Amino acid sequence: MDSITPDHIRALAHASVLVIGDVMLDRYTYGVVQRISVEAPVPILSIEREVEQPGGAGNVVRNLTALGAAAALISVVGDDAAGSELTGLVGGQPGVEPWLLVQGSRTTTLKTRFIASGQQLLRTDREQTDPIHPKLAERLVRIASDAMAATSVTVLSDYGKGVLSGDVPAALVANARKIGRPIIVDPRGADFSRYAGADVVMPNRPELSAATGMPVGDEAAIAAAAQVLRERFSFGAVVVTRANDGMTLVDGDGVRHFPAEAPLVHDTSGAGDTALATLATALAMKLPLSVAVGLANLAAGISVGKVGNAVVRQSDLLHALSPQASVLRKIVDRAEATELAERWRRRGWRVGFTDGRFDPLHAGHVHMLEQARAHCDQLIVGLHADANVRRLKGPGHPVQPEAARAAVLASLGCVGLVCVFEDDTPEPLIEALRPDVLIKGADRTLDQVVGADLLRGWGGKAVLADLLPGHPTAATRTRVRT
Repeated sequence: MDSITPDHIRALAHASVLVIGDVMLDRYTYGVVQRISVEAPVPILSIEREVEQPGGAGNVVRNLTALGAAAALISVVGDDAAGSELTGLVGGQPGVEPWLLVQGSRTTTLKTRFIASGQQLLRTDREQTDPIHPKLAERLVRIASDAMAATSVTVLSDYGKGVLSGDVPAALVANARKIGRPIIVDPRGADFSRYAGADVVMPNRPELSAATGMPVGDEAAIAAAAQVLRERFSFGAVVVTRANDGMTLVDGDGVRHFPAEAPLVHDTSGAGDTALATLATALAMKLPLSVAVGLANLAAGISVGKVGNAVVRQSDLLHALSPQASVLRKIVDRAEATELAERWRRRGWRVGFTDGRFDPLHAGHVHMLEQARAHCDQLIVGLHADANVRRLKGPGHPVQPEAARAAVLASLGCVGLVCVFEDDTPEPLIEALRPDVLIKGADRTLDQVVGADLLRGWGGKAVLADLLPGHPTAATRTRVRT
């Protein structure tokens, strides 16, 4: 089995992938529950915020762009508010070329999740699953033929919402084979004849059993069923996703099992889309199939270790290969820090923030960071970049480069994330992260704390930590002034 290297991971950013399938709008409504309705024995959710993002095939595209790949998306939405919102969200992503066809009177799939204290109270679905209009299906296939020629790999993301219905999948597979483009299918339902001739089909274990009528209780049974499926429908390869057990690849070279890469499972939402996107980018770059599946398995393992419908970035994959992965994974850019902060809040966790140069890190800093961590569930540390420190402190600074300072901070158990920033003040980073609490040393007053006014705007607060004598901007005692 081929080994995964950092060069394989870096290559993913040069891929171009076409995604065709069911796109939907995922809406997350967050709030607090403090009372029960007098009208019925149900909780009352006081709404605090709503977050919307593309789901279904749109989530595959999110994962593609997170890896740095260029993506094109072909799908169908309705002429409604959800369709308009979805069109804006998809079109607003960098590196995405969307073709969202509109069918009048059709309902755009909208999934709304109501969440309090990190727990989902209810999910409501508004959708229309009958096949798209035949004329629209013909137009979709024509557009896809041109888009296939401009991209390296085509993905069919079938969520059973009507886009990939009837003869559409067969026509797309035929067109891909005609122009020599690989096509990967994330299937839905028990009738896999619709995808016959695809290069790779990626069912989960229940789908494999439904399509073959065979047991899939262990690795041997999965391999046997996958081989039958491959031969029955002339698939180039079958990749079976086995949830917490990893993946199985069956192709012309035989059977290979990939054990799960997830040390801790937080949330399996979206892991299949993550694996699909990673597999597609790897095949777009003509990496060996075993490497592509290994990368997809690794990405899925990272995804389930996150909270919510998470994307996996190139940096996540690179960190996972490192012997110091658990430490280096804490060092993230602003975009990833912002995403993680939002996911922590969705889970009901309190997000804290502090910043500094930490050049070099000393005992006073450690005490201050430990005190900061006591006021939140996850602590994000903003670290001044080298260029920033030089502007503020002059030549000869910093004593230690930002990479070394970040690594030392990340090694501390009280630090959840380290985010290097180049702005003169941490205010832009604070505005992006929207922490619940901001902790600084008591060598200043609250009105001197940069970002304190921002936190008040969204209901957060700043706290001042007492100082450790001899170590400015540090603290030893757990008492704080608010």
